[in-house]
Amino acid sequence: MVMSVNTNVGAMIALQNLNATNAQLATTQSRINTGKSVANAKDNGAIWAIAQGQRAEIGALNAVKQSLDRGVAAVDVALAAGETVSDLLLQMKEKALAATDASLKTSARAALNEDFKALRDQIASVTGNAEFNGVNLLKTGATGFQALANAQGTSSLTVGAEVMALGSTTVSVATTQTIDTLTKATASLTAVSNSIDAVSGALARLGTKSKALSTHITFVGKLSDALESGVGNLVDADLAKESAKLQALQTKQQLGVQALGIANQTPQLVLSLFRS
Repeated sequence: MVMSVNTNVGAMIALQNLNATNAQLATTQSRINTGKSVANAKDNGAIWAIAQGQRAEIGALNAVKQSLDRGVAAVDVALAAGETVSDLLLQMKEKALAATDASLKTSARAALNEDFKALRDQIASVTGNAEFNGVNLLKTGATGFQALANAQGTSSLTVGAEVMALGSTTVSVATTQTIDTLTKATASLTAVSNSIDAVSGALARLGTKSKALSTHITFVGKLSDALESGVGNLVDADLAKESAKLQALQTKQQLGVQALGIANQTPQLVLSLFRS
């Protein structure tokens, strides 16, 4: 081996090896710090691009879940209000049936009529205020809503309106319905009985829609979790493996520094050739 003070081949090789070790050490430390084996496009462009695409899908599914959550809340509000309407109709039926008694005194019939009208007006109040996030499925003119069903926005779950306002096809009790006479009481009893049956059917439909929305929320949640797991498999680092590798590289780095130091001492041997 040629000995020269101008060119130290051994030192150059030792430096190259040390630089390679330092680069590996930096990569390992980055993986430990971020918890990812692919933290950016430089690490692995193809895997990073795939992971980004799946992250976009996960974000879209979060939006779908939020839409479904709003839908469930709107239907649940409608169900709560509808059940209240049903309870009010049951009480109205009791008043209307009592008012069909021909032997009632005028004062008693008037008292029943006041109670009946109060219950009737409560139905109007309940249906008018059964709103969540601007959606009211029970008021006059309600149109229902659509909730997102997939990440592409090409599918949706539709919930139709179930109008329970006074004078509607579901609640046939009119806004001016009374029981202050025997004839009106008989007519009101029929209207209330029909309304009870119709409201029960509407509540059953709303309950089915609420269950469908909840089931789809569960599915979307599982799908999102599966995608999260898939992205993790692609980009997450094995920290146990990286920890062991870190210790090995730190040892290798120390040995590299020592090797470089030894190589740098080689030119000093040239001086011994000139000593007498």
